[in-house]
Amino acid sequence: MLSASSNEITGWSVNDPFWNRFRECVVREGIPYQWAALNDALPEDTEPSHCLRNFRIAAGKEQGTHQGFVFQDSDLYKWLEGVAYSLRWHPDPQLEALADSAIEEIRDAQQPDGYLNTYYTINGLDKRWTNLQDHHELYCAGHLIEAAVAYYQATGKRMLLDIALRFVEHISTVLGPEPGKIHAYPGHPVIEMALVRLYEVTKDERHLQLSGYFIDQRGQAPLYFQEEAQRGGWTNYWSGGPLGWRYYQAQEPVREQADAVGHAVRAVYLYSGMADVARETEDSSLAEACRRLWKSITGKRMYITGAIGSSEYGEAFTFDYDLPNDTIYGETCASIGLVFFARRMLGLEKRGEYADVMERALYNGVISGMQLDGKRFFYVNPLEVDPEACRYDYNKRHVKAERQKWFGCACCPPNIIRLLTSLEDYVCTAAEDTLYMHLYMGGEVHSGPLSLRTETDYPWSGNVKMTVLEDAAEGAVLALRIPGWCRSWTLQVNGEEIHAQPSDGYVYLKRGWQQGDQISLNLDMPVRMVYANPAVREDAGKAALMRGPLVYCLEEADNGADLHALRHAPAIRAEAVFETLGTATEHVTEQAGGIVALYTDGLREDRDAWGTELYAEKVPEDQAVRLRWIPYYAWANRGSGEMTVWVRYR
Repeated sequence: MLSASSNEITGWSVNDPFWNRFRECVVREGIPYQWAALNDALPEDTEPSHCLRNFRIAAGKEQGTHQGFVFQDSDLYKWLEGVAYSLRWHPDPQLEALADSAIEEIRDAQQPDGYLNTYYTINGLDKRWTNLQDHHELYCAGHLIEAAVAYYQATGKRMLLDIALRFVEHISTVLGPEPGKIHAYPGHPVIEMALVRLYEVTKDERHLQLSGYFIDQRGQAPLYFQEEAQRGGWTNYWSGGPLGWRYYQAQEPVREQADAVGHAVRAVYLYSGMADVARETEDSSLAEACRRLWKSITGKRMYITGAIGSSEYGEAFTFDYDLPNDTIYGETCASIGLVFFARRMLGLEKRGEYADVMERALYNGVISGMQLDGKRFFYVNPLEVDPEACRYDYNKRHVKAERQKWFGCACCPPNIIRLLTSLEDYVCTAAEDTLYMHLYMGGEVHSGPLSLRTETDYPWSGNVKMTVLEDAAEGAVLALRIPGWCRSWTLQVNGEEIHAQPSDGYVYLKRGWQQGDQISLNLDMPVRMVYANPAVREDAGKAALMRGPLVYCLEEADNGADLHALRHAPAIRAEAVFETLGTATEHVTEQAGGIVALYTDGLREDRDAWGTELYAEKVPEDQAVRLRWIPYYAWANRGSGEMTVWVRYR
């Protein structure tokens, strides 16, 4: 017996000027492009995926060996999940038929006992479940489950869901706390939150229990990964450095962990699953562990853009306030995972700080990963780039000045697609008699408490207009988030000014709502100078610019080379102008791709006036300049060049 999702939003559609551009780009360009990549149908200079071919070989339809990474199956699952979400708001019979054909390929590769993983099906089923630390069987299973639930909810079709259920049944016969089973957990989390999503649909307690088991078994002594390595005759690759078992968040049981450590994507995927289980089981101990880990990330280990994972070594967290801008890793998938974690913390408790971080990561660290044409992607998202250093400094070899085509380990492109096509699941939530608006986007929402239409030009403007679409039950509450960055705001209902103080970041409006009621929220959006904690060495004496939720940056295309020689002028005079990404004078009103650029006064150390001396006993001369800032997400769309977010102010 299948159940509806526990989410009480019965209908929500994003129709927003800002996000429509990204979503249409994903549907028109990203989904077809990635389908071609999965089928190795891109130009020869693009690294092949081998993904669909692996499924056909596993099904006995073709001859060959498994190629690509051990987790290559997950690329297809993430693509299918993105397709499912896109079909919710952009019905496309041809795309749905294409997805159905892909699901048939998956079905044909599934083994009689329910097992499904092309790497082990091709290389030997006798070896399965022998390397849970590194071989991603449960990771791939998790993405299969996520895709299956999404596709079932979008289309009502059960084939992929039944495939996933058969695989979960197989997994539950192999892993678990019972005698004779493997007492283990995945090296790369994701199945934890996937199983909770499955539980929300099936209401089968076994799915929730298995998720909780994987969470609580992690880090228990004796350490499973250590025993597994001894049996297999290998060693932990990370044992010779500072990460060790921390890389896998397995250094101690999760309820005892105080700091976010190890591989950043794995960490936030795990924490998301923890928050899901804590919510569904009302587990206060697990919820408190989530809060500690949240504070560790957002209070000491997160970039201003919402990027996380400061080190290329292990794609990992390092230590408190270690946030280098030019050697950052900041994987796109890690910011996406932070969005997942934030959304699930909102499921635990409605606090504006979670939505603030969700918004920060979404508008900055996530969409910076995709080129505006939807065909190239950043794996790494730096806050400072010098193309020459990327070419010649080995320690910066992972940093790119331009986004890349699809490549072999292409987890980020389909991850971006599945997030952008599922924005409806992040904007608002309903709980009992209250509709919570976490993010401000245009569209319509129909929920138990209230049905609304929202219109806004956010993030360029802080003006949000909401219209009640039908009479609401007595006592319905509308909770509006007041962003943490907003210092001044006004709120009106049917033209009457409302004076209310936020509680945990939300203003609560309770009244007898009637069809046609108008709510107007105006969030002031001045340009803001933002400074880092003095403990952040790399940002000492520097400031960044923000407006609304957007972080801004300087690009060489607008400001010339040697961005390191620039300083903020002593008195900041900022101007915000809506224009294209191209020239400084081409103003637009409706043209896609318009941005609000910022202009400030600055100073440049005059390189020509200095001369040729390497060192000298003189102070560099300053030259007055006008600086043009663009939203961070939009950088690297005009060719290779320097970029920086943080600029000296003294």
